[in-house]
Amino acid sequence: MVNSNEFLGKVLDNMADHVVVVDRSGQILYVNRRWCEFAEDNNCGITDSWAGVNYLQECDRAAAQGDALGLQAAQSIRDFMASKKSHCYLEYPCHSPEKKRWFMMSVSRFALNRRQYYVITHHDITQRKLAEEKVSKMALIDSLTGIPNRRYFDTFFLQEWRRSRRLKSPLSLAIIDIDYFKLLNDRYGHQAGDECLRKIGRLLKDFVRRPGDLCARYGGEEFALVYGNTDEDEARHLLADLSEAIRQLAIPNEASTVAPYLTVSAGLATARPDDSSDSPYQLIAKADRQLYLAKDGGRNCTAVAS
Repeated sequence: MVNSNEFLGKVLDNMADHVVVVDRSGQILYVNRRWCEFAEDNNCGITDSWAGVNYLQECDRAAAQGDALGLQAAQSIRDFMASKKSHCYLEYPCHSPEKKRWFMMSVSRFALNRRQYYVITHHDITQRKLAEEKVSKMALIDSLTGIPNRRYFDTFFLQEWRRSRRLKSPLSLAIIDIDYFKLLNDRYGHQAGDECLRKIGRLLKDFVRRPGDLCARYGGEEFALVYGNTDEDEARHLLADLSEAIRQLAIPNEASTVAPYLTVSAGLATARPDDSSDSPYQLIAKADRQLYLAKDGGRNCTAVAS
């Protein structure tokens, strides 16, 4: 038996990974100390003895209960056993109620006494996955304002459009532009301009509180607000409150021809998506058109698509 091999046992027991050895049928012949510790810490149903447990059958049982990972793991191991590959790998999440965790399952083979055995190793890759998550999140956040960027907006808006179509609910979009931002930059310097954008970003966060809402830096001094399940009247009131809150910041912009403090112009459009309605890109075009009309009409106001 494999688990009677003292050398193999010592090697596997000293490994930091969770290791199990199975035969071709999936029958467990050996588990190392780390495997047992993990099972005990996570209230696994099998903690006393793994002898006689079939690894593949346990995966099948989990799959039958709706665990997609169990199905994937069993299929990967069986495919590997039927092939001549030297290794196979599978990354998977294993989150606990307290923290996120990820592991990589690797399977390799070895022969002993003319029989094939398989070493299944589960390596903790949580730190790498957390770092990848952080990098991925950073790629979707505007570094200056700390709110989502245009790339995130594009993805979110399309998802919210589809959700609104499914629920037959209204969707409102506002595009906001800081009035005479170039004059502010020229008079007070780019550092003051950057601080202005940061303040606007912080303020916008207070005006998006539901899962279907989003504020994003749309580009330059433009920002976008998405309001899911929000009709035109509700969105109009929200924008009026936002415009007033921006004026209350009292950010100087003495070169502006509108007011000696910072103001914004906004374009608002609302749709109730259905199978025959305009596309999400047409709603963006409508909001953008309204923004142009607001700026052309004197700025410091909101234009609403009729």
